[in-house]
Amino acid sequence: MAKLKMQKIELIALLTDSKKIVELLQRRGVVELCDCADDELVKTNAASVIMEFEKFRSNAAQALEIINTRAPERKSMLSSLTSGKEEIEIHEFGRNSGQLEAVLQIALDILKNNRMISEYETAISQNNLRIDTLKSWLNLDVPMNFKGTASTSAFIGTVPFSATSEEIEEILPDGCCAEIIYSDKMQSNLFILSNKSCAEEALDVLRRSSFVPIGENAGKTPRQLTKLLENESERLRGKISECEESIRQLSENRRRLEFFIDYLQMRIDKYEALNSLAFTKNAFVLTGYIPEKYADSIAKEIDSKYTAAVRFYTPDEDEDVPVVLENNKFSEPVEGITEMYSLPGKKDVDPTPVMSFFYYLFFGMMLSDAGYGLLMVLGTTFALKKFKFEDKMRKTLVMFRNCGVSTIIFGALFGSWFGDIVQVVASEFFDKEIGSLALWFEPLDDPIRLLLYSFALGIMHLFLGLAVSFKMQWSDGKKLDAVLDTIPVYLTILGVCPLAASILTDVPSILSKIGAYVAIVGVILLVLTAGRSSKSIFGKIFGGLYALYNTATGYLSDILSYSRLLALGLATGSIAGVINLIGTMPENTVVKAVLLVVVFIVGHTANLAINLLGAYVHTDRLQFVELFSKFYEGGGREFKPLSIKTNYIKLKEEIFND
Repeated sequence: MAKLKMQKIELIALLTDSKKIVELLQRRGVVELCDCADDELVKTNAASVIMEFEKFRSNAAQALEIINTRAPERKSMLSSLTSGKEEIEIHEFGRNSGQLEAVLQIALDILKNNRMISEYETAISQNNLRIDTLKSWLNLDVPMNFKGTASTSAFIGTVPFSATSEEIEEILPDGCCAEIIYSDKMQSNLFILSNKSCAEEALDVLRRSSFVPIGENAGKTPRQLTKLLENESERLRGKISECEESIRQLSENRRRLEFFIDYLQMRIDKYEALNSLAFTKNAFVLTGYIPEKYADSIAKEIDSKYTAAVRFYTPDEDEDVPVVLENNKFSEPVEGITEMYSLPGKKDVDPTPVMSFFYYLFFGMMLSDAGYGLLMVLGTTFALKKFKFEDKMRKTLVMFRNCGVSTIIFGALFGSWFGDIVQVVASEFFDKEIGSLALWFEPLDDPIRLLLYSFALGIMHLFLGLAVSFKMQWSDGKKLDAVLDTIPVYLTILGVCPLAASILTDVPSILSKIGAYVAIVGVILLVLTAGRSSKSIFGKIFGGLYALYNTATGYLSDILSYSRLLALGLATGSIAGVINLIGTMPENTVVKAVLLVVVFIVGHTANLAINLLGAYVHTDRLQFVELFSKFYEGGGREFKPLSIKTNYIKLKEEIFND
C-alpha cells in the first residue's frame, strides 16, 4: 500500500440523469471531476443558480452565527475537537430539504431582529452622546432654541477659554448681560441677553471671541431634553429585549439552520460540478480521476441504476494526476506528517511506511518518561472511545497514542516514571531506598552511551533513506547508478563509524582496523565513480573529490543532528527530577506531602506540555531534513473528489466499499 493507483474515468449518460449521477458520485466521494474541454460539445453555466444558493447559505450562516452569539448552546470543552455531526437517514434528508423556504424565512427574521438591535443600539449611543453633551448645560433654565423676546435677543453658545460673567460683559456693548452656565480650562458655556438695538454689535463681538452657537434646536430646557433622551433610550432597550427574546425563541431552529447550511453547500458543490460537464442534445459527458480500487464498484452501481457507458483508462505521463495515500494501521496515523511536508510527486514513493517506525521510535526516545507516555495513551484512548472525530483528527490522536506506547517503552528502559518520583516518595515518606528502575540504563548516569546509540539509530535512519533511493533507481532501470550512488556511501560511513566512536568510548582495535579498510574502499569507490557523468578525466576526478567532500560534510552534519535524541531525552528526565526535588524541600512531612502533590501536578503538566511539543517538532525535523532529503522530492497534488462536505450533518448511508 502507499500511493493508490489512479485511473481516468469517462462517463457518457442520458441528459435527464445528469443531476442524479452527479449526486451519486457526490455521495460516494471517490471521483475528482475534470473540466471536459471538447469544442464540439456544449458547456453549461450554472453561475446564476450557484450565486442564489450562496446568497441563501450566507443568510442561513449569518443567522446561525447570530443565535450562537446571542443564544449560545452549552457544549463541553472537548466538543470543539469532535466532528459533532448529526447523523440523519436518507429519507429524512429528503424530507427536511423540502422546508427550505420556511427555514430561509426564519433566517431572515433572525437577521431582521439582529439588524433592529444594531439600529436601536446605535440610537442609544447617539442619545448617550447627546446626554453627555447636555451635562454642561443643565443649569440653563430656558429652552435650547431660545432666541429672546420682543425687545431682547439671546445668544446661547460656547467660547474656547475659561471666563467669568464680568469678563464677558466687559467686552460686550452696553445693554448686554452674560451668564456663565459652565466653565472649565478649555471652554465656557454662555447665555447672553442683549437689547435689540445692540444685538448685532454684541454678536460681532462674540464672533471675534470665537463664539460658537449651540447646535441643539430643541424647544426644551437641557434638563427636559435629557429626561426625554433617557426615556427614549429606556424604550429602545425594551425594544432590544423584545428582539433578543425573539432571537432566543427562533434559536430553537438551530438544527434546521445547520441542516440547510450543509444542504445548500452540497447544492453549490453539485452545480459547480455540473459546470465541468459537457452536453449534447440528449446526453452528457463526465471526465475525472478515480482510484483504481473503486473503479469496478462505481461502474457496476452506475450501470445498475442508469443508462450509461463508463470507461476507465490509464492517465498520460504528463497529466497532473492527484495523489491518494493508503497505508496499514501502523503507518496510517503519520500520513498527516507526510502531507504537512508535501504529497508524493509522480516519481516518488509514499514515505509514510518508510518513516513510521522511526517516527514512533524517535518520539519515544525524546520524551522518554513512562509516566508521561501512560498519560498520553490513556488520554488519547479515552478520547477515541468517547467522541467521534473527523478522520484527520482521529489519525492524529492515534499517532500520539502510538507515540505514547513508544514513550512508555523507553521510559521503562531508562527507569523514568514521572522522573524519579517512586524513589523520592519511598525515601522521603517511607524511609526506604529504592534503586534504579531502569530495565536498560539511566541516561543521566551514562549520557555518552545514549549519545552513541542515538548516532547509531541516526545512521540506520539515513541508510534507510539511501535504501529507498536505491530501490527507486533500480526500479527505473538505473541499476548501475543505484549501486554506485549507494554502496560507496554505505562503506565510507560504516568504515568511519568505529574510528569516530573510539573518540567517545573504547572500541576493539580489530574493529577500528576493519573500519579503516572499509572506509578506504568506500572513499576510493566514491572518488572513482561519483564523477562518472563527466566526459573528461579531470571532470571525473574533481567530480569524485567533490562528492567525497559533500558526503563527509553532509553526512557528518546529518548524523550529529541525531544528538537531539540525547538532548531532549535528558531534558525531560532532568526537569522531572528537579520538579520532584522542589516538592520535597520542606522538613515537615505534612507540608512536604501537600507541596509535593501541588508541585507534582503543576510541574509535570508543564513539563509534559513543553517536551511533548519539543518531541513532536524535532521528530518531524528528523524526517523532513535528514530522511526525506535522501530520496523524496514531493510536490504531489491532493486528490479532491466531489463529495459531501458538511459541518453539521452526516448521512446515514453505507460508505463506499472497496
